[in-house]
Amino acid sequence: MFIFNYKVNGNIFAKVIFTIMILIIFIIFCYGIYNIFVKNKTDENTVIKVSYTIKPDEVFEINSANYTNILKTANENIDNYIGCKVHLTGYVYRLIDFNDKQFVVARDMIVTKDKQSLVVGFLSEYVKANEFKDGTWVDVIGKIEKGNFNGDIA
Repeated sequence: MFIFNYKVNGNIFAKVIFTIMILIIFIIFCYGIYNIFVKNKTDENTVIKVSYTIKPDEVFEINSANYTNILKTANENIDNYIGCKVHLTGYVYRLIDFNDKQFVVARDMIVTKDKQSLVVGFLSEYVKANEFKDGTWVDVIGKIEKGNFNGDIA
């Protein structure tokens, strides 16, 4: 049977562990700075300029990546988008004061860090809209028109 006896100098061991911990903290700090100032500038904060992308003679595809940006831009600049054709998917959402032809092609938008959501969408009119049940997903192709529901909307 062999017995190994190692003597470790506490000062050197503590200095090595402390240096390794400082290096790990520095690497995590640099990665965080990169994510905040470099990566997020190109990913999340990219604003889509709809006026450059929607052409009146083409059907513009609205998907989950550009849905809220286009909704916001179209409502802020309604007159620029009247007559533009769009294709979008969402679920049927109605308010009490809608008529039988009206519904919202809706999506849920996360508005806070604790995942609280808000229903957003395009108010739509369709003659047979009363045949759609609330919450049913629909695929819609239509033209943007100026409407009035508690103010001007697209």
